[in-house]
Amino acid sequence: MLSENWQNVVFLVASVLFLYGLKGLTHPRKAVRGNLMSSVAMLLAILAVLLGKNPVAEGGGPVIDSSHWWVVLVALLVGSVVGSVLALKIQMTAMPQMVGLLNGFGGLASMLVAAAEMFDKADGIQRGIDVGYLSHADILPFTTATMLAGLIGAVTFTGSLVAFGKLQGIVKDSWSRIPARQFITIGLLAASVVFAVLGMFIPWNTFYWILCVFSLALGVMLVLPIGGADMPVVIALLNSYSGLAACATGFVIENTVLIIAGSLVGASGIILTQIMCKAMNRSLTNVLFGGLGTGTPVAGPSADEVYGGKIKATSAEEIAMLFDGAQRVVFVPGYGMAVAQCQHAVRDLGKMLEEKGIEVEYAIHPVAGRMPGHMNVLLAEADVPYDKLKEMDEINPTFPQTDVAIVIGANDVVNPVARTDPKSPIAGMPILDVDKARTVVMIKRSLSPGFAGIPNPLFAADNCLMYFADGKKAILDIVAAVKQG
Repeated sequence: MLSENWQNVVFLVASVLFLYGLKGLTHPRKAVRGNLMSSVAMLLAILAVLLGKNPVAEGGGPVIDSSHWWVVLVALLVGSVVGSVLALKIQMTAMPQMVGLLNGFGGLASMLVAAAEMFDKADGIQRGIDVGYLSHADILPFTTATMLAGLIGAVTFTGSLVAFGKLQGIVKDSWSRIPARQFITIGLLAASVVFAVLGMFIPWNTFYWILCVFSLALGVMLVLPIGGADMPVVIALLNSYSGLAACATGFVIENTVLIIAGSLVGASGIILTQIMCKAMNRSLTNVLFGGLGTGTPVAGPSADEVYGGKIKATSAEEIAMLFDGAQRVVFVPGYGMAVAQCQHAVRDLGKMLEEKGIEVEYAIHPVAGRMPGHMNVLLAEADVPYDKLKEMDEINPTFPQTDVAIVIGANDVVNPVARTDPKSPIAGMPILDVDKARTVVMIKRSLSPGFAGIPNPLFAADNCLMYFADGKKAILDIVAAVKQG
């Protein structure tokens, strides 16, 4: 067994690795190394706990009895196999769903660990209060952390399941039209708070489970009305929730490294949520209760009024001709690129253009796709050089000097209505200024609107050409046309 001092040393090393791992995740070039460092940190933390002394066991016995080690080994084996299969089999288009699901599992783990600790200690605490050697003030830190772990963990679990269902197309937007939904949500929140407070002062297992039931329902009601356009924000927020739940559980079981790791995840998730909200020019309250992209009809000009007689369709051959006199081309990826899985074809086209002496860059909007960094992940998978990926603030001033902007399946993040119509649901949202390029090529299957549910006047602009096709087929056809030219 590890002594307490050596266990603390391992916890310190694991905490430092978590910090450097998180720092590595801030840049695509260092992300793989950062992920590996965080994985090693987690392994060290697990081993330090399992090999350390049990602080509450009589005589400082081991955390796991030797006869029960097989349970730990089986759990590690099952978890490793499941994680490996998911990593190898999940398509990049399904990565947002997977991230949401993993957030939910983190919340569920926190809820169950806190429940086990409450179950183990509740009777002893009550006896201590009855005989007078424990006061309510003595137990308040433990019960508060336990109730917070249960509440946040339960909300995270079911909220993440709903987010997964929405991204996967299992949960329909129409399901959110529940009569008196707001009152039900407020009632569930109030009930969760009431039983959390009761559980803080009366360490009774039943209070904890009642709290979890209400909180599980609350998680469903909180995420159900949120539209698909807001999923990047929701994923980031649920990630923060999972970290906060883990942090609270760390206090419950008195585990330093879990407190640190949970705090890092919780804080970074909140920061990322704020970045996402800023990128959409919306407050977090508006995201949670505004319902953008829920299928609610939006007042404004109809598609026929915006597009009537103004759409100019193009072909792969005409697009290839545009490149003949171009000096600068910018690709603007959106969720359509993820659906079509055409990032490798986009990379090949970009390389071909660079061989012709054309400057090629990729414009990345913070909320393009269905999770934070979705487009970065897809293009990195296709080995697009990191220095070619340009954030919105960096790329926008260069669009007037761009000869051809190729938009692949993006819609709301390039809709100029955000700048021109203060009554629009996306009014004020920072967008990629592709409309300022000399020529814009929009690759879409149809004129269907984005999640905001409004027409995009860029489609009918004088400098815009529409190429109606699946993203991958369109790019491959353009590659063929460039080769023939």
